[in-house]
Amino acid sequence: MIRSVQTVTGPIPVTELGPTLMHEHIFISNPGSEFDPKLALDRDALIGEAVRRLVELRQLGIKTFVDPCPIELGRDVGLLREISERSEMWIICATGFYFEERGLPFYWRHSSVEEIAEFLVHEIEHGCDGTAIRPGVIKCATGAPAITAHERKFLEAASVASLATGVSILTHTENGACGPEQQDVFESRGVELHRCLIGHCCGNADPDYHRRIIERGAYIGFDRIGSIARQPDEVRADNVVKLLRAGFGSQIMLSQDRICAIRGAKPPKAVAQWIADLTARGEWPPAYTHIFRNFFPMLRERGVSDAEIASIMQENPRRYFSGEPLPERSGRKMPDVLAGARTH
Repeated sequence: MIRSVQTVTGPIPVTELGPTLMHEHIFISNPGSEFDPKLALDRDALIGEAVRRLVELRQLGIKTFVDPCPIELGRDVGLLREISERSEMWIICATGFYFEERGLPFYWRHSSVEEIAEFLVHEIEHGCDGTAIRPGVIKCATGAPAITAHERKFLEAASVASLATGVSILTHTENGACGPEQQDVFESRGVELHRCLIGHCCGNADPDYHRRIIERGAYIGFDRIGSIARQPDEVRADNVVKLLRAGFGSQIMLSQDRICAIRGAKPPKAVAQWIADLTARGEWPPAYTHIFRNFFPMLRERGVSDAEIASIMQENPRRYFSGEPLPERSGRKMPDVLAGARTH
């Protein structure tokens, strides 16, 4: 069992993680956008805004912020470290790559599983981008409707690196597809599924899809909360409750996949309209506090207790990062560490 997890400011005991947002971002840069002179980044302004937002989250009880930005989407570990130090928020960064349609640079796309895994292990053991900042999670991703041959290589490489280092795997799925198939790859390489978080499953409204993932023992990411262009939050809340009442509360992760800034966005039409509507109201990029102000109340209206919310936000991330096996599905007492959030 792992006793500590790497943050951008160094290792901390897993017991110190506290309430955690498992899938958020500070900055995303779509590949190639860095060359467009019209899209110059105001780094100081970004840092100031990120610090303001993370301080607001810290005041609501969040202690740890996981930013699984893939390498080719503008990952900047030095930026994350400065923001972490100034906001007094633990930030965990990732090693790993995105899915083929929007990532997987040519050099790595045509590397072997062993070569990719060697690189991931090097970052985990020595640091990213010439720094001593080490990632605390391995990121991999797949598109839809099926996993490509290149994407499978990166899933296999993530598996090899996870087994070699003990670092857990966090995934992206596109449009709520291919979660079970990701698990097939991880299991074929000998990874225990409780070391895996299958991301963006709330993009799929089908409870049977969620059960196919969670019954095999992986963590399931309802981690695009607030992205109503992809799915109404009411549907997400209903499906969270179904999993809770079926006894799977210890495997649910809640987060929002939100950003402070994005460079070179080319979103699908429905998402672009959502962004345009938010921009017109002065609400883009959207606040990280949505989960507190809107989604947790939805869960409470459906009978979810503050203790259950607290366990999802604190106990599940701690167990995931430590590699501790899942508890029995029978009920257990859960700490009420976020009860105060109802007043905000």
